[in-house]
Amino acid sequence: MPITNTISRRSVTEDAQEGFRAVALIELGARMQVLESELSLSRDRLIRLYREVRGVSPPKGMLPFSADWYMPWLPNIHASLFFNTYLFLRREASCSHLDALTKGYRLYLEHCKRTEGEPVLDLTRAWTLVRFFEAEMLQLTPCCRCTGKFVAHKHDLQKGVVCGACQPPSRAGKTRKAARAVEEAIAAVIDEETSVVAVNEAAAVAA
Repeated sequence: MPITNTISRRSVTEDAQEGFRAVALIELGARMQVLESELSLSRDRLIRLYREVRGVSPPKGMLPFSADWYMPWLPNIHASLFFNTYLFLRREASCSHLDALTKGYRLYLEHCKRTEGEPVLDLTRAWTLVRFFEAEMLQLTPCCRCTGKFVAHKHDLQKGVVCGACQPPSRAGKTRKAARAVEEAIAAVIDEETSVVAVNEAAAVAA
């Protein structure tokens, strides 16, 4: 009897946690396909939660399926900022994939707001970006000027590449300032990751 109660309590707790995760993803703009892929809740319950949170039925349609969307200069800069943040949360903060996705996306939105820039990535694009990296369709390539790492197709050149933030197109106009701010944010993420790695290595040597 006590074993059954323990299993029941754990099941209720896990179910509640899944509900909270679903609400968080829906608030950030997740599509149904994302929810169904990341959570164990039934489709009917996800739809009910979506209607409760957003006040409308979930939209229909296919998810983005082309990695080429992330290659033009402005989407590339925003995708690079998000994915560098996601990687930092995964590697250095030991976040789970889902926590890194939601926290990384919130940090990305906060940066856009702080720099008075419009977000280019929605949560579905951010989630799809991670999937493309997991499928080894994309890689991070270092810029030879700012040393920041930017999203590129797998097997593209790794040396002598200049990122879109360092060399924006002439039509960039007012978005140049926003691009530079994103570039600085990416560099800050990389510097922080390097510092954490150095501290961890020093601690290991001392031990």
